[in-house]
Amino acid sequence: MEQINNVQAPTQQSPKTKFCKYCGQSIDMDAVMCIHCGKQVEALKSESPQVVINNTNQAVAQAVGRNARNKWVALALCVLLGWLGAHKFYEGKAGMGVLYLITLGLFGIGWIVDVITIAMRPNPYYV
Repeated sequence: MEQINNVQAPTQQSPKTKFCKYCGQSIDMDAVMCIHCGKQVEALKSESPQVVINNTNQAVAQAVGRNARNKWVALALCVLLGWLGAHKFYEGKAGMGVLYLITLGLFGIGWIVDVITIAMRPNPYYV
C-alpha cells in the first residue's frame, strides 16, 4: 500500500484505546492528554474532595463551643498574680483557681510551669 505525503491512516483501535482528536494517533482510553501531540483530549475529572482554604482556629473553636482567650492577658495575670490563680479564673477554671489560691500557685511550681506554657501558646488560644 502506498503512503500519500508521509501521512499514515489511523490503524484499527483496540478495546482499551481511542484516537486523539487533534493528531489522530491511538492513545489509552483513560488518557486526558495525548502522548504524541501533547494536547488535552478530555476535560479533567474532578474527583477530589472539597478543600477549605481559609479555615481559621476561631471558626473551629466556635463550632465546638469553646471560648477564645488572649495569650498576653493570661500571661500578664500569670506573672503578676499567678500565685493567686488569677490566670485560672480568667480561663474560666474556677476550681483550679481556688486550688492555686489555697496552695499559693501549687507551692510555686504550678505557677512557674503555667508561665512557660502560656508563653508558648498561640494567640488567641481556646479554653
